[in-house]
Formats: sequence, structure tokens, C-alpha cells
Amino acid sequence: MKETDARILLALQADSSGSIAELAQRVGLSTSACHRRVRQLETSGLIERYVARLGREALGLSLEVFVDISLHSQSQESLEAFEIAVTNSPAILECHLMAGQADFLLRVAARSVDDFDQIHRQTLAKLPGVSSMHSNFVLRSTKTWQGYPVALS
Repeated sequence: MKETDARILLALQADSSGSIAELAQRVGLSTSACHRRVRQLETSGLIERYVARLGREALGLSLEVFVDISLHSQSQESLEAFEIAVTNSPAILECHLMAGQADFLLRVAARSVDDFDQIHRQTLAKLPGVSSMHSNFVLRSTKTWQGYPVALS
């Protein structure tokens, strides 16, 4: 990857709310050259989309929970049924198929312990094929996700 492209990616991960002209100034390119490179990065799949990063606590979601899920079976049908159910649940923020002790790792945000209890009863406990579930409550985050590492040449 060219160093200029890496600088663009790092700048956009830090803040993608500015104009192309502002981005061009931050990375030391002309506006037209920056626009052309951003379009190439989008076309290549390095830039998937642009989103607003919302404040979880400002939304009243003070509790974050990671849930390990093990299934009765790892058959294709069981995995697909589980994944479809998770995809259709707005209460589940992320779902990852894992190698290791649990089959899946889920990330859930809730307003309170009582709210998580409702999510647990009404959503998680109704997921198909679940044999066990272990919830891990976040006490404090010391580092949150800020983007992927991009190597500058």
C-alpha cells in the first residue's frame, strides 16, 4: 500500500466527517488527487462505508456485556439457524463465530442490569440451539476500538 493511501485511511478512521478538501489538506494532497484516491480506496474495498459513531452512554446504554454461547450442535443447519436469529435481533450488537471454548461471542449493550435481564430472557434465551451461555459484564473499558492498524511505509 502506498504511504499516501495509508495516511488517507488513518485520517478517515480518526474522523471522516470533514470534506474532501479538508482531508486533502490533512494528508498533503490536492483536492482532486485526494478525491481520486478515496474513490480508488472505496472501489478496492479498503473503505467499506462511512458511519457515525454514537456515544453508548449518551444513548443511556450504560452496561456492556460480552456473552459466550455454546450450541448443542455445530451442524451447518444449527449454525445457520443461530446466525439468522442473531442477525434479526437488534439487541445483539455483534456476533462472532469463535474457535475455542465457546461457539459464538456476542456483544450486547443495555440500559441497566434489569434491562439486560429482559434482553437475556426475551432474546438470548430464545436463540435456537443454545446449550450454554456465560455473560461477562464490562466494568470499565481501558481501550476501545479506534480502527484497524494501517502501516505507513
